[in-house]
This record gives sequence, structure tokens and C-alpha cells, in this order.
Amino acid sequence: MNGNDSGRVEIGAPPADGREAVLQLQNAALTYEDVKGEPVQALMGIDLDVRDNEFLVVLGPSGCGKSTLLKVMVGLLRPSAGRVLHRGVEVRDTLRDVGMVYQNPLLLPWRSVLDNVLLPVEILRWDRRRYEPMARKILDGVGLTGFVDKMPRQLSGGMQQRVGLCRALITDPSLLLMDEPFAALDALTRDEMARELAHLWERRKKTVVFVTHSIPEAVLLADRILVMSPRPGRIDRIIDIDLPRPRADGRKLGAAFEDYVDSIRDIIFSFKAS
Repeated sequence: MNGNDSGRVEIGAPPADGREAVLQLQNAALTYEDVKGEPVQALMGIDLDVRDNEFLVVLGPSGCGKSTLLKVMVGLLRPSAGRVLHRGVEVRDTLRDVGMVYQNPLLLPWRSVLDNVLLPVEILRWDRRRYEPMARKILDGVGLTGFVDKMPRQLSGGMQQRVGLCRALITDPSLLLMDEPFAALDALTRDEMARELAHLWERRKKTVVFVTHSIPEAVLLADRILVMSPRPGRIDRIIDIDLPRPRADGRKLGAAFEDYVDSIRDIIFSFKAS
């Protein structure tokens, strides 16, 4: 375990695989005003490289700025200090080459499953006929064959979230940001969705930044786990997850999986004790 002056701690050495940094945050900070006009420091001193095709999971206590960090990464919020680079170019506007998945799938109730998935294509004024076969293929890949003409009200919560994921993938973005996408699901559906996402990532190899409160879910999915401190959100440490893939079930990974879960839980609990 090695420390440095920024307070960032890494467990394990970063892989020397030469992967390009898709996103770079350099001493990024964000301050905003609350309803009383008082300044609130949400993020401070964030130094981070998000690597090409990696699955990065962000963990931390409630209110530490996890969702804010995602918004800064894609240009929805401009940092108050420092800067964000996308493939070496400073982010000054909202990134286009990105898919977003939220806790609520935000499906339009008057549009069918297929039409919801194709919505970004229509917004971009691309040729819908060209992308419809791709939409059907993506829906097939997440187990929604035969549901393309259904309306959102006819789907379970897990199925709706699958549609939201397919919609984020339809433009084939290189970067996928997911903000607690499974938080509203029951435990069994959540586990199923995590396994499906792991399989989907294995097949499509996107760069994923995934926010969650579930430590086992984080260990199951991640190449690296970024643990954030309580507000103002800083990177407390980054943990490399050295477990074999594919990871269909954490229980089958044995003691090593449980060791990661226990050690990360101890880190999170230490914030409450301090």
C-alpha cells in the first residue's frame, strides 16, 4: 500500500499494459452554492486516469460526490478548479461519445421498447432504419427478445432497466457511465442485472464508470474500485481487483472475493468512526 501527497492510496500496482487514458481528471474540484447561497465543496483534488476498456467502480459514503464526479467527467458540470481531459483534449462541453444509465431508466411511457432504445438515434437525426437491426440485436443480448413492441408499463423493473441500458448502447459509445443503475431493484433482480452487465462488458468491452453502494457488486464487476472519502469528496484509495474473469457469481470466487469485500467494508466503516 503506497501513499502520496494528494492523499490518494493505491492497493496494488497499476497494470503496465499501455492502455490509453480515456478520461483524465487533474486536480479537479467542484464548489457550488446551497439554497442559502453558502459555498459547498463537493469535490476536492481529484487526480484520476480512466483507462481504455476498463471497468471502474466508484464507492463511498452517501453525499461524498459520486454522482457529481460522473457529471464532471462528461462535462455536465464544469470543475471549479483543475481540468478534465477526454483523450487528451480538455472537456469544455458535454461529451457526445458517452452513454448514461441512471437509477431510474427514464423510459418514455408512450413509446415501445424498440422506440425507446432508438430515441438517441432520432435525436441525433441519424438513419433509424440503419440502427433498428442493431437495436434488436442489443435487446436480444439482454434477454428481451419478443418484447420489442411492448410498452414500458408492461415490463418489470429489471426489464425496464435493461431497456435503459440498451438505449445507452445504441450509438455505440466508447464510454458508459452508470449512476447506481440497480439501486431500485429487488435483491434477486439486482444480482441478475449485475451478472448480465458483466457478461455484456466482456462481449463489448466499453470503458465503464459505475457508481454503486454495494460492495459485493463492486468487487464482482470492477477492474479497479475508487473509494471516495466523505465530503468534500476526495479519492481515498484505488483498489485493483485481481480476480479471474468472467465473474458470474462472487460466491464461486471463494475466499479472495470475500477478502476484498471485507477489506473495503472496513475502509467504508472507518469513515463513520472518524
